[in-house]
Amino acid sequence: MRALVWHGKEDIRCDTVTDPEIEDPRDAIIKVTSCAICGSDLHLFHNFIPAMLPGDIMGHEMMGEVVEVGSGVNGKLKTGDRVVVPFTIICGECDQCKRGNFSVCERSNRNKHLADKVFGHTTAGLFGYTHLTGGYPGGQAEYMRVPFADTTHIKIPDGIADEQVLFLGDIFPTGWQAAVHCDIEPTDTVAVWGCGPVGQMAIRSAIMLGAKQVIAIDRIPERLSMAEAGGAIPINFETQSVVGELNELTNGKGPEKCIDCIGMEAHVTPAQPDTVLDRAKQMFMLENDRPHVLREMIYVCRPGGIISIPGVYSGFADKVPMGQLMNKGLTIRTGQTHVNRWTEDLLHRIEDGQIDPSFVITHTVTLDQGPEMYKVFRDKQDSCIKVVLKP
Repeated sequence: MRALVWHGKEDIRCDTVTDPEIEDPRDAIIKVTSCAICGSDLHLFHNFIPAMLPGDIMGHEMMGEVVEVGSGVNGKLKTGDRVVVPFTIICGECDQCKRGNFSVCERSNRNKHLADKVFGHTTAGLFGYTHLTGGYPGGQAEYMRVPFADTTHIKIPDGIADEQVLFLGDIFPTGWQAAVHCDIEPTDTVAVWGCGPVGQMAIRSAIMLGAKQVIAIDRIPERLSMAEAGGAIPINFETQSVVGELNELTNGKGPEKCIDCIGMEAHVTPAQPDTVLDRAKQMFMLENDRPHVLREMIYVCRPGGIISIPGVYSGFADKVPMGQLMNKGLTIRTGQTHVNRWTEDLLHRIEDGQIDPSFVITHTVTLDQGPEMYKVFRDKQDSCIKVVLKP
């Protein structure tokens, strides 16, 4: 089969690789009909997250048709079923899964010993996302093996296009969880840093959850326009003062809730000297992440507020203002997404017409075009916001 394969920093290729096979009774084989390039994939593309190996198959946002099931799936899936595959692999039986904390499943990371050393305790296995999270082949491929397939799936009814439901596997529940973590009240102002795909979903989720106003912060005109079309007030941080505008929009009090949809790769700009310092430290391996957004959120958030972090961080971040955080009494909520906790509700919202997540798609291409689209997506060329691949 054909798949997008990691060969090193900024080197993704469309290769011919071995077809997947059933390895465990709870496995299923999926013929991928649609997959996508995620912002998190760019962290791997840049080799900012450790434990990728040449030959690893990329991708963690995919859906398709079941073509084979193991004997242990026990009728929960059958050949011909149409499914979205969440990026989190879940056993459904451990203490964390029983609590709905699916992204920290205790059993699905087959490199648990490595994760225990790095994180202190293991987190869930993830598709296409380094050997720290199991080294599972991803879904930017013609076929994929789904372990724990009886629990790691979202069954999709007929009559709904791939593009409407594909993002149930990652960015839609990620944006939704980010907003839910904010405990939004009708009087709240919610500020969202980053208007990429996850940011767009967080904006619309905050609006659906009843925020008084949502403010979107970015520098790309197309992203800001898309955010404004979704009901947000845009701030372009290259031409406007984020702190000044947020104070103006909140009568000097600051937003009650702040969402970081940027994470470890905050944009570097001379107007913000800490971003330049972070990039220099990152280049010399003195710091993993560029946490400018985190610092700014802590500074502007209203005392007693909540900071929600769906943006991915990989390791150590320098000069995080813990004094401001503690003295202002802020709450921070983080985590990879507990995808299956949210998907039943979100699928109903799609079916009811409350939201059509396909609005975020700007490019649809073949799998063979994937390596080039990684660069287009990274460089924000051709007004690119979200890329869907068709194997």
